[in-house]
Order: sequence, then structure tokens, then C-alpha cells
Amino acid sequence: MTSTASPPHSPPPLLGTLTRRRSVTAAMCACVLVAQSLVAAMNLAIPKIAASGLHPSPAQLLWIVDTYVLVFAGLLIPAGALGDRVGRKGVLLTGLGVFAAGALLSAPATTLPVLLAGRALSGAGAALLVPATMSVLLHASPPDRKAGAVAAWSTAVGLGGMAGNAGGALILQYLPWQGLFWVYVPLGLALLAWVAKAAPRVPRQTATLDLPGSALLVLGAAALLFGIIEGPGLGWLSVPVAGAFALALVVFALFVRHGLRAAHPVLDPRLFRLRRLRAGSIGIAVTFFGMFALFYVNAQFLQYVKGYSPLQTGCALVPLAFGMMAVTKYGMRAAQRAGEARTAGAGLALIAAGLLLLSTTDAHTPYLRYLVFLLVMSAGAGLAMPTLSHAIVASVPAGRSGMGSGLQGAARELGAALGVAVVGTVLSVRFASGTGHGAAVAAAFTDATALGYRIAACVVLAVGLVVVRGLRTGSRAERDPALT
Repeated sequence: MTSTASPPHSPPPLLGTLTRRRSVTAAMCACVLVAQSLVAAMNLAIPKIAASGLHPSPAQLLWIVDTYVLVFAGLLIPAGALGDRVGRKGVLLTGLGVFAAGALLSAPATTLPVLLAGRALSGAGAALLVPATMSVLLHASPPDRKAGAVAAWSTAVGLGGMAGNAGGALILQYLPWQGLFWVYVPLGLALLAWVAKAAPRVPRQTATLDLPGSALLVLGAAALLFGIIEGPGLGWLSVPVAGAFALALVVFALFVRHGLRAAHPVLDPRLFRLRRLRAGSIGIAVTFFGMFALFYVNAQFLQYVKGYSPLQTGCALVPLAFGMMAVTKYGMRAAQRAGEARTAGAGLALIAAGLLLLSTTDAHTPYLRYLVFLLVMSAGAGLAMPTLSHAIVASVPAGRSGMGSGLQGAARELGAALGVAVVGTVLSVRFASGTGHGAAVAAAFTDATALGYRIAACVVLAVGLVVVRGLRTGSRAERDPALT
């Protein structure tokens, strides 16, 4: 009789496919986690950079952080279209190479322009790789696994901040600030080798690159940030600052005009006629505005005022990410029960409350009390982010889902850049005496930090009211098209 049993050493069916799919998922999540982690890690490095031979001014410190985020945000949408047109895997590999090259340029920088150029180059690499990771991941996942793949990718985005805090703290505890970039060089190259081996090639799609629209978006955002960051040093009514704000208005007007006329704009302004999408985009931006206002100032506060080492600072911030992830699981359930407007409004209110509570901390505040304040903010972000993201995705027409995903990313990064710029500007206005360790300097820094938190909280609350109203009226309009 002939045996039909499989040979004893033959692999189970689909084992190779399952193993490869897991490898692709892990590689894509690792890529986006590393790109996001560099934002958080840089905030921890600010005290060491401030005391370095670069001798940066407060405004220049802001540019060191924001240059990466600005380029990342401005190129995110066109980078997605580029991947569709020339191939996602190729763009992903290019992005990893550019990201590592930016770190390699930043590490030995002895002048500020070189460091800023390296930061911009890394930001461009991040913009190329992040949308490509999602495309490759979805292509590699069967239909019944796509939801899980997206959830894993989204978790990696959230974990990026925690990884940046923890990993950056460990590096900066024992190495100078240059060591942070030296570590990212082999990390980027290792990911490049992993992706080259594991990731499948994704069929190309027809996509039109809107280079003029992309350039206008980056230029307008850069002009706005220049005005905010340089205002205290040059004077709010000085020609460069006033000219920058005027240029931002003109460029954004041209961006809207171009978007209305172009056949395939990088971002169609007509999408903002959808109230839920408009409210969701503004809400995502202001959520990250509040969170990154915290991230930028808090790492300096813990080191300058509380006397924490870089490692202690990173560990002190880690619970923020865990709290956020824990609440995120219930954010969408809360939105289904209580409605988007109430859930997002509660989340934004908690972020503002956390900022106000943190504004009461000083050198004598116990860590447990400080931790409670952090967890208030993390709970708010956990409620707001999934609710607002869903509002955007659910509002975008099916044929423009890619643009909706890019809009989320751009709103997230631009909100982060503005949060850093605004609170950093407040800090530079109220704390112009530089860094130090004396009690008077610590008190001045504490007062400046408190004011920055309060201003950020007021912005979150004011914009949050607009977001809640937009979500409420947008949901009604979608249920009753006669209201639109």
C-alpha cells in the first residue's frame, strides 16, 4: 500500500509564506518606529547640544528639532505619490538610505548649517519611507490580515516616541549628542538590508506628482515657522518676521489656488468642505501640538530643574506611551457609544488639563504626582487620536484614501512642529539667560515652562471647541445631506 503521509522533514503548508509575512510586518513596523523615534530622541539631546561648541541660540535649538519635522511633514504626501509611480520598495529603500545619510551628515557636524542640513536630509528620508511601509505591508497581507497589519503599523507609530525616549536616553547617558546620530547610521543601514531581503515588490500604479503644490506647502510652512521662531530675537514687527508671516499667507493662498486648478493636486482643498474631515484634521494637528509642546520643554525641565540624568529623563517619560496605548484600545469603543464629538472633546480637554497640571510642577514636585499629570495627558491622547483619525478616514471618498492617509500624517507632523515652535518661543522670551544650575536659573526656567504649558493648554482648549463643533455638525450633515 502506498503511504500518503508527508515526509517527516517536510515543512507545514504555508510555513514559508507565514514566516515571510511576519518578517515583512516586523520590518515595516521597525522602519516607521525608527523614523518616529528620532523626533523624541532629539528633545532629550537639547541640553547637551545647548552646552556644546555649536553655541546655538534658543531659536536655533528650535530649528534643530523642527527642521526634521518640517521636511517630514511637507514631503509626506508627495512621497506617497512617488512610491505609487516608481515603486514602493524602491522608494522605501531610498528613504532608508537618505535617512541614514542625514544621520551621517549630522553626527560630525561642527557648524549649525551642517547639522540643519543633516536634519533636513533625514526628514526627507523619513517622508519617503513612512508611506511606503504602509503600502508594502498592505500588499504583503492577505485580506483577512490587513486590519491586523494596520493595527501593528499604527502601534509602531505610537511606540516610536517611547523608543526614542528610552533608546535616546540610554545613548545620551553615556555618549555626547553626536553619539545619537552615530547610532542611527548603522540602524538605518541594517533596516535597509532587512527590507531589501524581506519586502516584496509592489506593482506600480498610475500617480501624478504635484511638485509645484508640494513646494508651496513646504515653503508656506517654513515661512510660518520662521516667523514664530525668530520673532523674539529679531522683533515681532521687524521686516524679516513680518515678511515671513506675509509670505506664509501669500504662499498658502497660492497653494489653495493651485489645488483648485490642478488636475491632480498634492492636497485637494475641496476635501476641506467635508466638515468631519476638516474637524478631524485640525483635531489631529492640535493633539500633536499639545503633546509636542510637552515633549520639547519637559525633557529640558527634568534635566535642568529636577536634576535628572538623560537616562532618568527617558525612563520618567516612558509611562506616557504605555498610558496612551492602553487607552487607545478603548478610544473607538467610546466614540461608538458616546459619539465622535464627545470622545474627541474629552480627549482634547484631558490634554489641556494635563498641560495645566504640569504647569504647577517645580523642583520639589514628587515624581508620583508628576506621573499622574502625565497619565492625564496620555489618556487624552489615547481618546482623541483614534477618534480623530477615524473621522478623517471615514470622510474621505474611496478614490482618495491615499490622500486621506497622507493628510493625517501631514497634520500630525505640522502640529508637532508648531507645538515645538510655539512653546519653545515662549521659553526663549521668558528665559533668555541661557542654561545653568543655580537656583535662580532653575526658578526662571520653571516659570517660563509653566507659561508655555498654559499657553499651549489655551490653544488646545480653544481649537478643541472648534473641532467638537465641526465633528457634531459634520456627523449631522452626513446623516442628512440636505444640511450640506
